[in-house]
Amino acid sequence: MLLDWSEIVFRMQDAVPALDPAMIDDPEKFKPLGGLKLFNGEDLLGLVIRMLLHLSFVFVLVRLIYYPIAKRKDFLFTYFLFSLSIFTMCFLLESVKLEMGFALGLFAVFGIIRYRTDAIPIKEMTYLFIVIGMSVMNALINKKISLAELMFANVAILALTYGLEHVWLLRHESQKLVVYEKITLIQKGRRAELIADLEERTGIKVNRVEIGKIDFLRDTVMVKIYFYEDQQDGHMDETFSSGFNN
Repeated sequence: MLLDWSEIVFRMQDAVPALDPAMIDDPEKFKPLGGLKLFNGEDLLGLVIRMLLHLSFVFVLVRLIYYPIAKRKDFLFTYFLFSLSIFTMCFLLESVKLEMGFALGLFAVFGIIRYRTDAIPIKEMTYLFIVIGMSVMNALINKKISLAELMFANVAILALTYGLEHVWLLRHESQKLVVYEKITLIQKGRRAELIADLEERTGIKVNRVEIGKIDFLRDTVMVKIYFYEDQQDGHMDETFSSGFNN
């Protein structure tokens, strides 16, 4: 049996409770957004200033310290978005009073991240850890910490990182996994021949090699070659294989 429109309207009125006009007049009772303010100029200004300050430190770390050495645009993209996302999340959730436990939880979650394509090299993972630390630190600062202390902490991190990368010349040794078929060259006493053949065939100036899994059925061996990026022509990017076994 079909209902006419009047019957439908009548049933809807019974189902939905009537809105008390007193609630609309009283701002303490009428909160359709759950008490969320539509605009708070002071809080917005504080967010913008602290975000710009934080991004300036991250820019120095990622673009001026990391990128000139690594030349990895994919991680450049990742670091900036990670930093912005974590800072925004921590800043907006600061009033939840999770602070220390929340920060440690972020370190635990993001510190073990492994992408499905390639595993993150240890140096890039270290930079990711620094970016996360700076984001949490700059977002969760409270009135007990002065601006001078915050500036000093960020500058100390940047100064130490710059010193390790540029001043003390700690060269970045990259690595690549190669399936190698000349299995006779892995014998003792033929390491120089092995390195010379790898350099000729890959175009990479090899610093050292490690012998991995040997497959006698296919006459192949897994060889991990180590090289310094500043000695190469820049035609090969850094890859790391988590499946390498000694």
